[in-house]
Amino acid sequence: MTTMVFISSTAYASKDEKRTSLEDQKSVAVTIYNENLALIKDQRTITLDKGFNLLAFRGVSAKMRAETALLRNLNNAGLNVIEQNFDFDLLTPQKLLEKYVGKQIQIATMNPVTGEEKIEQATVLSTNNGVVVQIDGRIETNPRGRFIYNKVPENLRDQPTLVIQLNSQTPKAQDVELSYLSSGLSWKADYVAELNAKDDKLDLVGWVTLNNTSGTSYNNAKLQLVAGDVNVVKNEFKHRMDGRVMAAAKMSVMEDAAMEQESLFEYHLYSLNRPTTISNNQSKQVSLLTATQVPVKKEFLLQGNTYYYQSSYGNIGQKMKVGVYVEFKNKEKSGLGIPLPKGTVRVYKKDKSGNAQFIGEDNIDHTPKNEDVRLKLGDVFDITADKKQTNFEKRVAIGKYNYAYESAYEVKIKNAKSEPVTVVVREPVPGDWKMLEHSHPFKKVASGTAEWQIEVPAESSTTLKYNVLVRY
Repeated sequence: MTTMVFISSTAYASKDEKRTSLEDQKSVAVTIYNENLALIKDQRTITLDKGFNLLAFRGVSAKMRAETALLRNLNNAGLNVIEQNFDFDLLTPQKLLEKYVGKQIQIATMNPVTGEEKIEQATVLSTNNGVVVQIDGRIETNPRGRFIYNKVPENLRDQPTLVIQLNSQTPKAQDVELSYLSSGLSWKADYVAELNAKDDKLDLVGWVTLNNTSGTSYNNAKLQLVAGDVNVVKNEFKHRMDGRVMAAAKMSVMEDAAMEQESLFEYHLYSLNRPTTISNNQSKQVSLLTATQVPVKKEFLLQGNTYYYQSSYGNIGQKMKVGVYVEFKNKEKSGLGIPLPKGTVRVYKKDKSGNAQFIGEDNIDHTPKNEDVRLKLGDVFDITADKKQTNFEKRVAIGKYNYAYESAYEVKIKNAKSEPVTVVVREPVPGDWKMLEHSHPFKKVASGTAEWQIEVPAESSTTLKYNVLVRY
């Protein structure tokens, strides 16, 4: 089935409509937030009639939040907006057919033998799960031939358009700005870190990845990014445009761009120091930061649990995993000292041949300067632990306590490495607790946490023993 459409320059607009397109654009500023939200400020030069005008503002985002649109005059000339309508129903063969339900079209068919073309009048009855038409008193489904329409409905546009009814006090050219919020624009931070051979320093590169699926392009835009959790009222209504299947995104990389950072209210604002074009259906990467020789601390951690302090369990685990973490400080003396937007940090390390190998990744939240960044890269292959409960007794609860339990534990940490290691054993102990016996010194790092630093010789093992009283 083929749809044939003839469109004149005003076929899809009112004859009295004033139109402005991206060709009239003087500048555009795009501020993108973390949660699929952007503020667009589109400045154009337009010429209106004095008095009432119907202005078609073309080339806006297809995912505009129309209730946020605000048109203002930059020359302090009188401009009074009366009404706004967002036409985001775009011209396609299917949409055109839907608009003609209950109306007449022409269907052209060709005789394959004679080559003679026949044109018949048809009334479109339905377009649900196929096409139903009435031709000369008979009903047909999915008829063959070319569909011919005499015009395109006014509310069916070739691109998203904000139609504004307004009064202008001057017929002269004037500069206006349309600002609005839109979805379809998002950004995220990605970081690449490379550990040195001793695992005590790393080089860090930060990238900002922009994604534009808003349905329009932003040419030579002033780009700014807001890092922080901005509160946005969730709206269950979604434009039909949100479900549109987008084309495969292109990738653009800008290695020489730099981002300048400043505070904005209780957030942080990053500004690109040059204009950039954000094309529709494009993913763009912009350099955020570069830091070298950042001091880092590696930690092996055996993390405990609370459930085995309240009843008898015996064997708790064999060959338990020990996590490996790296931690660095976001300080100027460490080569950083700037607010780090939330994102994913991917860590690499060179092998003996000098080839960088991926060794793990973790997410970080928005991190102010002077705060620590802690990454879990995975579980250690050569360090494991066996853990068991060696004793459990219910004690008499005295005073304000209703329950009391005494339990003892053995934690055997095994190191298959050819070098000694230090493993942090962290136990979240519930209730009001007291350590009765312990083979190694511990610290009460929080009200419900005991922590040991256990040194394990190369290719050997160390056993931690402790006895604790827990009361509720």
